Amino acid sequence: MRARINRFQQALAILAAVCLLTSSLGAQNSQAPAVNPRQAPAPPLTPLPLGKGTIRSTVDLVEIDVQVTGKNGKPIKGLNQDQFSLTEDGKSQKISSFEYHDIEKIETTPTADETPVTIPLGTIASPDAIKTQVRDHRLIVLFFDMSSLESEDLLRSTRAADKFLREQMTSADLVAVVAFGNTLKVVANLTNDRKLLQDAVAALVPGHEAALASLADAATPDGEISSSEDTGAAFTADDTEFNVFNTDRKLAAVEAVANILGGIPGKKAMIEFTGGVTQTGEENRSQLTAATNAANRANVSIYSVDSRGLMAQIPGGDASTGAASGNSMYTGAAVYQQSQARQDSRETLATLDGDTGGRSFFDVGDFGKIFDQVQSDSSGYYLLGYYSTDSARDGRWRRIHVKVNLPSGARLRVREGYYAPKDFGVFTTEDRERQLEEAMLSPTPEVELPLAVETAQFRIDKDQVFVPIAAKLAPSALQWAQKRGSRETAFDFAAEVRDSSTNRVVGALRDTITVNLATERFEQIQQRALVYQGGMLLAPGTYKLKFLARENQSGRIGTFEEQLSLAPALPNQLQLSSVLLSSQVEEVKKTSEVKTQALAADAKMESSPLEVGGERIIPSVTRTFTDQQTLYVFFQAYLPQKAEASSLRAGLVFFRNGQRLSDTPMIEPAEYNDKTHTASFRISLPLSGLNAGRYTVQAIVVDAGTTFAAFARNYFALQPATKPAAALIAPSAPEN
Repeated sequence: MRARINRFQQALAILAAVCLLTSSLGAQNSQAPAVNPRQAPAPPLTPLPLGKGTIRSTVDLVEIDVQVTGKNGKPIKGLNQDQFSLTEDGKSQKISSFEYHDIEKIETTPTADETPVTIPLGTIASPDAIKTQVRDHRLIVLFFDMSSLESEDLLRSTRAADKFLREQMTSADLVAVVAFGNTLKVVANLTNDRKLLQDAVAALVPGHEAALASLADAATPDGEISSSEDTGAAFTADDTEFNVFNTDRKLAAVEAVANILGGIPGKKAMIEFTGGVTQTGEENRSQLTAATNAANRANVSIYSVDSRGLMAQIPGGDASTGAASGNSMYTGAAVYQQSQARQDSRETLATLDGDTGGRSFFDVGDFGKIFDQVQSDSSGYYLLGYYSTDSARDGRWRRIHVKVNLPSGARLRVREGYYAPKDFGVFTTEDRERQLEEAMLSPTPEVELPLAVETAQFRIDKDQVFVPIAAKLAPSALQWAQKRGSRETAFDFAAEVRDSSTNRVVGALRDTITVNLATERFEQIQQRALVYQGGMLLAPGTYKLKFLARENQSGRIGTFEEQLSLAPALPNQLQLSSVLLSSQVEEVKKTSEVKTQALAADAKMESSPLEVGGERIIPSVTRTFTDQQTLYVFFQAYLPQKAEASSLRAGLVFFRNGQRLSDTPMIEPAEYNDKTHTASFRISLPLSGLNAGRYTVQAIVVDAGTTFAAFARNYFALQPATKPAAALIAPSAPEN
């Protein structure tokens, strides 16, 4: 039973369609008598409140920290802005902002016992709000990559961190502790509370995340037979594909920490304790660039520490691994592979450190020297800001060079450059996928693409609920590309469902829709809205839904979030589905104008509750109709075992301004499923008898002669008629 329930918890993309529409021209099988409401004056329509969003402004301000030291290694203070010159890719840049951060002043000033300073990570409303708290402080983040640290490596790292907190940490240091395993956790915020930090480090214990540490394997040298571990199994998996995603996860965690630190002004140092990051090639380049770019934008320098330390390698490996297969033990290939694998696991780290102005610490036995170096690099620095004269948004690496007008002997330490902003038009496939992932994980809504979403719920059986998702994009969101006498637009649609209590992802939906219209057809419908239809199967429970749409010409994204509460089946009660409102019922047919690439779960469903008799109900997303349209109302009733389907009746009641206007006669179900005890009702009626305004429609279902009864509601707005137009409906997407 457990396996069955888990299978139900997987979200299924069972339906994906697109229609370009402005009015309803569909037909309904079951006609109900028209409503004759009492005439009442229509109140003025009140615009729906807009959701809060974030308005983003992009500026090319680049901030870079410069450490200037003398022959004795001490910071040189008191320099003026005029003594600095800066070039980007060889072109001179005008310095717009200039300030000095004097960490040494805090360290050398005697202070009485004060209340500890705490800067919460990820909740900074404005950098100005904490500027005085962090000014002239050294900001250090201890980052533990639990997914690559084996037990002894983690113990070695936490001991070194504890010693630093006890003996080397100064009054100018604000330290945070972050751990990455299955998830990224802020164990301790930026603070100078030593006891709190020591407790945070002590809480880091080896776990099952460390099992990932031993899965990396280097490629076999040319001319040699396999040098991989011989486990005695009949099949040895190729770890390359795993390492692509494992490496991306590690780099994404570094990027996430850098983004969190971006709201804190000043220079930050992140010390990453790791057992290595194996880069498999071009597959990880996009995420490596993203992590580097995020660190440079946030003014974070990364210091990587190979926690395996300085140790002798046993030829062929120790007792924790199996012997190499083939003849590699006898030709030296196994020993070469050991050394090469260790170096490969450091290559990405070294690149990340160098490009962010940090350092790499490999084959180091005394970790205390690492903390000394980090403190020395941040003992005092000048923060320079400038607006780049290069307006190209091509994502290319821009090299920075800084000079200071000083006598010989002075030394400068500065990051080498940064990645330029990147327009969507030059995104690689990996860039586009990463953009979707970041938007899905971001707590801030995306509002660049106008988007309205409507959901409902229909029970399939006692363990499954079908949640249809309809999204409507405004005509202004449609950007058409001209290709060989036709017009084309493409969108990505994605949805993610998380369990409200555990925040665990229980299902996802992903579709790419391409609409290609001939010139004549485009002229007919270029002002139409685009409506996407998808659906998911979920188990009863409480979830958080996040839906995302991206327009693939400009890269604009819109997101929508909603809480889903899917009620469990109650065997002794009559229950109703959502009341779905529509102005359009279309024949399910194929068309070459719309192509759908479904990228969702691999389970199938034969049909959707919204597809009946070869027709598809198109849910109204905005629930706004005109008085010349026909209103289609669809809902289901789920009967208890004792109820009689033959005596089941349903009707509609209309309310306006809290007053009951009219109702429809009670009708029999249009369809009944004996197996699931589900009665389906489809009622249609013209809206010409209603005045403009806002209405409540209530569906009532009763089982005559029994105590079983239930009702459900929905809401809609009625407006004066607009000019009717034809509609284009796309076929269902191919099921995986």
